[in-house]
Amino acid sequence: MIAHRIFKPFALLALLATAAGSYAGDYADSPLAGQLIDELVAEEGFERQQLTDWLSDATRQESIIKAMSRPAEKVKPWYDYRKHFISDRRVAGGVDFWIEHRATLDRAADVFGVDPAIIVGIIGVETNYGSNTGSHRVIDALTTLAFDYYVDVAPRESRQRFFTSELKNLFLLAREQGQDPLTLTGSYAGAMGWGQFMPSSYRAYAVDFDGDQFADIWNNPVDAIGSVASYFASHGWGLGEPIAVRANLRAGGGSDELDKLRRPSQTVSALVTQGFSVADPALADDPSTLAREAIPLSFDQQSGPEYWLGFNNFYVISRYNPRTKYAMAVYQLSELIADRYHQQASVH
Repeated sequence: MIAHRIFKPFALLALLATAAGSYAGDYADSPLAGQLIDELVAEEGFERQQLTDWLSDATRQESIIKAMSRPAEKVKPWYDYRKHFISDRRVAGGVDFWIEHRATLDRAADVFGVDPAIIVGIIGVETNYGSNTGSHRVIDALTTLAFDYYVDVAPRESRQRFFTSELKNLFLLAREQGQDPLTLTGSYAGAMGWGQFMPSSYRAYAVDFDGDQFADIWNNPVDAIGSVASYFASHGWGLGEPIAVRANLRAGGGSDELDKLRRPSQTVSALVTQGFSVADPALADDPSTLAREAIPLSFDQQSGPEYWLGFNNFYVISRYNPRTKYAMAVYQLSELIADRYHQQASVH
């Protein structure tokens, strides 16, 4: 699921204390929904009855609450998490996707400056190349999370505001694109299409990459490719720049920055003084590598922790989903796909 901008906070604090109870249906009766309706009418010119009708049709989904309560990034160790996204079949599927959409991927690299492999890797991890884009109604996912889950089940004010904001953006997206918000489907968190864009990210980064006047991330891989590239370009992707390198950590070494997903601010040279070293001998003394800023990372293997140094491009991947395991899965899948793709190209 893509990471997103959080729009202007909603004035919901006064309502949180009175918003007890879960709404099995007809979310238009929720006090929080009423606040959202008031804002959309006053600020965006929506018709109150239209919003009431849409929210009356939304229903709480217990499957969404259960899925949100056990995210794989937190529950599974890296060696199990990796297996879910990286397999010979998924690598082969990525090569096939690249071959089929080579011209579009090359154009995305030219227009946005984003490597084709990482676009393929993202779409592979997110939806297995469009084969699993999610079957939940987006309006059900967002209302459940905004008005039930983060109010009653797992209270967390910032996340409750986030999903309420995404619901607002769903209605804005529907109006701007002439879509019916009751028919749009996606993940249990409300992410949509081949690249799993949340509504706010669709509005900010989705592009019409085939020139038909509609950015169709749901059914059109050309627009999906362009939109993923647009997202990465907007977040600072460096074309052809390295993503991560294997590292070692000497006994007694370490860093307070280990596994903290922040924009890299320490050079590899500085991390070396803290006990890290680049595992590849060809890069260990390379001045350009030592001068790069990196994040120290650890991943749990059955034999013990495995260390990496993630560069700015690794951090950019994490803007799509702010989990180190997610970003590493995308990176490793993209590398395997690229290796096999170029091997096949050299044969032919």
